[in-house]
Amino acid sequence: MPGADRKPSMPVRRDSAAAVEAFLDKARSVPAAVDTMAERGRLLFCMDATASRQPAWDRAARIQGEMFVAAEALGGLNVRLAFYRGFDEFKASKWTADGVELARLMARVECLAGNTQIGRVFAFAAEETRRHKLHALVFVGDCFEENIDQVGALAGQLGLLGVPAFMFQEGSNPVASRAFAQFARLTNGRHCHFDASSPDALRRLLGAVAAYAAGGERAMTDYVRLHRVEALRLTSTRR
Repeated sequence: MPGADRKPSMPVRRDSAAAVEAFLDKARSVPAAVDTMAERGRLLFCMDATASRQPAWDRAARIQGEMFVAAEALGGLNVRLAFYRGFDEFKASKWTADGVELARLMARVECLAGNTQIGRVFAFAAEETRRHKLHALVFVGDCFEENIDQVGALAGQLGLLGVPAFMFQEGSNPVASRAFAQFARLTNGRHCHFDASSPDALRRLLGAVAAYAAGGERAMTDYVRLHRVEALRLTSTRR
């Protein structure tokens, strides 16, 4: 497609469970996002709402409540939903601390055909954190169709502002894998794969990032410990 980075890249093929565990391991090393428990974590939750994303969007709408559950004991979490779709359409909701409200907002969104706008996501996140500090950006998508250098520059600016981007990739599209990994590195965030057959994996990932946004690295470690049954089951596939 026009503007896409089409340089050859080896596809990343990893067992989804192993990928989730690897993500959790790496995420524990991210510096604390919040200096005080008194401040609610602020997380920007961005999703690709182009036509191919409808099934994933519906799944995420059902399971996103895990973010609020994970953050509740840490003082709570404020989330703002943003998405792109169709022809140059980008929208963002109001901030909410209510998982039911966020699910309602997501249920009203209909996915439409269009190209990716991840650069716009990063620019919006940077603008938002200049007004009031963001503690994390979560992005959920499956492809990348933009100029990687241009979008990389925007990711780098976000990184300078101290906002880690947690890039959750459904599937293993090689162009997206290469781009998402670079954007995560530029923002001191993380890149992780999940697939349609593992909604629990996305639930755990959202919970882990919510814990990070609300309480930093120690809170994320505690979240993983509290879910040690799942975590121990995943360790059987670790290298």
